[in-house]
Amino acid sequence: MITQSKLRKGARSSSRLDGNGQSLSNRAYQQIRDEILSGDLSIGDVLSRRRLAERLNMSFLPITEALRCLETEGLVESRPRIGTRVRVPSEQDIRDSNVIREALESQAARLCALSITEAEKQQLRTSARHLDELQKMCVLESADSRFLFSVHTYHMQFHQRIAELSRCPGLCRAIEKEHVLIFNWLYDIAADRRTQPEEFHSKLAEALCSGDSLAADAAMRVHVRYGLDQILARLSKFDKRDAWRLKSRNPDENGKKSGNGLGRKDR
Repeated sequence: MITQSKLRKGARSSSRLDGNGQSLSNRAYQQIRDEILSGDLSIGDVLSRRRLAERLNMSFLPITEALRCLETEGLVESRPRIGTRVRVPSEQDIRDSNVIREALESQAARLCALSITEAEKQQLRTSARHLDELQKMCVLESADSRFLFSVHTYHMQFHQRIAELSRCPGLCRAIEKEHVLIFNWLYDIAADRRTQPEEFHSKLAEALCSGDSLAADAAMRVHVRYGLDQILARLSKFDKRDAWRLKSRNPDENGKKSGNGLGRKDR
């Protein structure tokens, strides 16, 4: 039986700050989230609370809180008596996310084109050129490269900056709340999509700097829609009915799954 004293002790453990002033649950959340977005944890990978706790050197409670938060955000999913895994998106999930992203980011593009200053135009063009160069280098990188993670981080920051230049805080909050940039990152990683058209972001930046809100809107819609069919094709290989066990078959003698070693959910 779990006593009130044990519950209080567990709560103190999960809220305790580490050496950097961050709670254990927040540290667990950030670590697991980064591993998902880097591809270290793939879609469909089963998440063992015990092994996560051992690897991150913390108790079950902060791990559970972190997974609950990630489930709320749509990055992981759970089923009773089966366990927790990195979420396997359905075709409708991907299409819905793309529609929401297009609606929000095209509006951000329209407002950005009307309010961006000359200094901000120069900064945006420079960032776009830099991002295009980084994307070219991604083709040569291995799938688990830290460089790929940094490029995806820079890519998300580029689009967040466009939202900020809309001068509409509510729109920025909506983009963050819907996690549309995070989902785009996740789907790109899951589909291993690295190639893009020449000057993909530079051309978008030019439209945003044109002062023409309609041109900016159209350019952003084309930008967001690019590669959707490729992502859908690559992710269609997952069997949605049986994917809960897709990653956890054929464990080795230690009960660990081949791959990232997180294994099956502990019974």
